[in-house]
Amino acid sequence: MASTSTSSLVSSKTVVSLFLSLPRTVKSSFLSFTPASLSFKPLRTRSSNATKIDEVTSNILDEDMDQIRRLQNGSDVRGVALEGEKGRTVTLTPAAVEAIAESFGEWVAAMESNGNGVIRVSLGRDPRVSGGKLSTAVFAGLARAGCLAFDMGLATTPACFMSTLLPPFEYDASIMMTASHLPYTRNGLKFFTKRGGLTSPEVEKICDLAARKYANRQTKVSTLIRTRPEQVDFMSAYSKHLREIIKEKINHPEHYDTPLKGFQASIVVNAGNGSGGFFTWDVLDKLGADTFGSLYLNPDGMFPNHIPNPEDKTAMSRTRASVLENSADLGVVFDTDVDRSGVVDNKGNPINGDKLIALMSAIVLKEHPGSTIVTDARTSMGLTRFITERGGRHCLYRVGYRNVIDKGVELNKDGIESHLMMETSGHGAVKENHFLDDGAYMVVKIIIEMVRMRLAGSKEGIGSLIEDLEEPLESAELRMNILSEPRDAKAKGIEAIETFRQYIEEGKLEGWELDSCGECWVSEGCLVDSNDHPSAIDAHMYRAKVMDKKSGEEYGWVHMRQSIHNPNIALNMQSVLPGGCFSMTSLFRDRFLEASGVARFLDISDIDNYIGSQS
Repeated sequence: MASTSTSSLVSSKTVVSLFLSLPRTVKSSFLSFTPASLSFKPLRTRSSNATKIDEVTSNILDEDMDQIRRLQNGSDVRGVALEGEKGRTVTLTPAAVEAIAESFGEWVAAMESNGNGVIRVSLGRDPRVSGGKLSTAVFAGLARAGCLAFDMGLATTPACFMSTLLPPFEYDASIMMTASHLPYTRNGLKFFTKRGGLTSPEVEKICDLAARKYANRQTKVSTLIRTRPEQVDFMSAYSKHLREIIKEKINHPEHYDTPLKGFQASIVVNAGNGSGGFFTWDVLDKLGADTFGSLYLNPDGMFPNHIPNPEDKTAMSRTRASVLENSADLGVVFDTDVDRSGVVDNKGNPINGDKLIALMSAIVLKEHPGSTIVTDARTSMGLTRFITERGGRHCLYRVGYRNVIDKGVELNKDGIESHLMMETSGHGAVKENHFLDDGAYMVVKIIIEMVRMRLAGSKEGIGSLIEDLEEPLESAELRMNILSEPRDAKAKGIEAIETFRQYIEEGKLEGWELDSCGECWVSEGCLVDSNDHPSAIDAHMYRAKVMDKKSGEEYGWVHMRQSIHNPNIALNMQSVLPGGCFSMTSLFRDRFLEASGVARFLDISDIDNYIGSQS
């Protein structure tokens, strides 16, 4: 009885506190222990404590599962892999990566059937310093799933997909380890099967499965692999694939195998110390090109010179300087994993964003007259006119490169010819290349057109193809952080964006109308699919066109979207009138954010600062 009285004096709060102070491995072992095998019956006086511990158990499991689920970034997985970012802790641990890789292997095994029961998966990575350690975790996870793994080493994202198609490799699936243009402290995973990149809902399923594995494992330390995977040199095969395309399409009358030989100027490549250096020495050089003046070709996972990003001003300005200094025909900028690119013409004009879409549209519409060009809904009114004047159709769609590409795939299935899908970020895919967003392939198309122009006697550079593209007079991009707990941020973002839609539909923003593109109306998450099989919405967004009160003509647009990367809302706008962006931002703040009450859970300081700077 004395022991019973002593037990009664121990409060549930004390028990929970003691339990929480234990090391994670001890807690995990305790949680895996079941009293069902014991011969004695637990004392009744401990029942309240047991209930509290059950609650703690549930909370710990929920916390672990949320940790994995938060790593999903649309159709990718991304997280912090190294210490070094102020205010951020490491989230993409080897144990998390192992659970995700194992779940992907199991998902592929359930979805794909190659006839012999053994799933073959390749892994490539960019030069980030965390890549080696996390690669081991991927191989360990694939081994747990019973997959046969192949190590491609330094590679590009498009090459990983192509490793599922090009003989003799033809893997069942592939993983690319990269965090694109993000800092060296980040890393991530992109997933492919022979059908292409995985969709956001598919990655969500994989992360959900991985979350359960991760939460229920007693140890969170990744296991070491017993047998190293086979190392393969796929990049040489991929480079040869690109060379053959260039040779075939140019079909040079004098030197077929070296169609880039004899140019009076060079092609400058800026790889930004990412994975793109191969394009210089394994593609251009072997085709006879002069690549003198190229920049940052050697891989360096610390990215010491600038962010490898075709949207980065430093990357473009340094490429521009090298083009002008070396009187080059073309400058090329790749992002880290080479699924995006931008170019600089022979006059030093940067071609990215709308300009790059226009350039690719001009090339594609020559080859496929009347084609529909799919872009995200942040493109300009001038781009729409540029496409339609060349006989094409412009389909505005939801932001997100996977959304844009998948829309093109669906249009083709529905009998609507769509040969180019491109986002303003530089992600672009063409139908002829398996709907793959490949920055190197985009540059291949541009180089082919450039040589064709020269062989036809033109002395103009590639930039001459977009000389008549009308650019907006003003543009702005602003951000509003969502002021809530991380798990509530998505719901709050949806609330703000749906309130925006409601305000426009009810006429509370005079002169503002939800924008449209043919039969694709901006509703239910921006541009809704009008077919019988609409795609799932990964992030809510709307685009509104803004009319001038006097003339009734459209002078600009505002696009409000929920970020899939961070807990914030992005606001993009363009205007063809001076002061238009200031006017639209002021109306947006005063008559929507403040009037609707949405501002109470959004940080609108970026909006306030912009208005203040324009006053």
